Amino acid sequence: MIKNNEKQTLVSVKGVDDDFTKVTKVDSSIVEGKYQINQKKNFIVLGRGVANILGVNIMQISGELSLLSPNKGRTSNLNAQDNFTQVYLTPNGLFSLNDEFDYQFVFVSLKTARELFSDSIRVSAIEVKCNNKEEVQKKLISMLGNDYVVKNRYQLNDVLFKTLETEKLATFIILAFILIIATFNIIGALTMLIIEKKKDIKTLFSLGADLSLVRNIFMREGFLITGVGATIGLILGLFVCWLQIKFHLVTFGDEFVIPYYPIELQAKDFVWIFCLIMLIGFFAALYPVRFFTKSAKLD
Repeated sequence: MIKNNEKQTLVSVKGVDDDFTKVTKVDSSIVEGKYQINQKKNFIVLGRGVANILGVNIMQISGELSLLSPNKGRTSNLNAQDNFTQVYLTPNGLFSLNDEFDYQFVFVSLKTARELFSDSIRVSAIEVKCNNKEEVQKKLISMLGNDYVVKNRYQLNDVLFKTLETEKLATFIILAFILIIATFNIIGALTMLIIEKKKDIKTLFSLGADLSLVRNIFMREGFLITGVGATIGLILGLFVCWLQIKFHLVTFGDEFVIPYYPIELQAKDFVWIFCLIMLIGFFAALYPVRFFTKSAKLD
């Protein structure tokens, strides 16, 4: 529990050493004050949500905060204060990652955490930064055996990442349905074109052209309409994405570590979209071309 005068809240305390910023770069998420965890001084870095609950203003620090943790194995019925280990800390920075993290975590030095939890030897977690996560994971699995489970970030938060992938797939399907609806324009355009060109079609038949040749002409026309529309749409989409990356037009709230909507351009997405549009355009052109060219020949 952390207290500031009469205000208090429950938090998760993370004791870190001097190399913590080399692994997580939490210092880049500081929104007020600065990240300074000193093993010789009792400093604390708070989440913005925790600071709001406690009414802490880094620019106008009026005193120290008190951090309390239940004592292990010994209790006193006479004085409740004796059941807790209490340390006093000076706030010197606020970080902002997301609401869940900001309202839960505070960072203190490893020395302070050991004093708070009355444990001068053990550590509860080790965070390591590596260049090849997959190779490190394989080596850890081979070293530790079946008694331990080794997970990377994606496996540890598989529900979250599966949800994000599902949202991406759902967005793709919704846009595909919009494209299907838009194909009625292609059907209408080709139908009107064939009706307008009925005399020309009859002329081609009179000159010896067969039905497949006439159909190929209008199918290519349909592909041309679809291809030009797809190319223009992809160029416009690329331009809008570039604007978002460059100028951050769509923004989030201040409580997020990334204040704007992030976009990553992937070539495979453009290829998939182009192929889908062309496939839909093919089926959209198939019906009017087959039906109306045959009708024109019979006429």
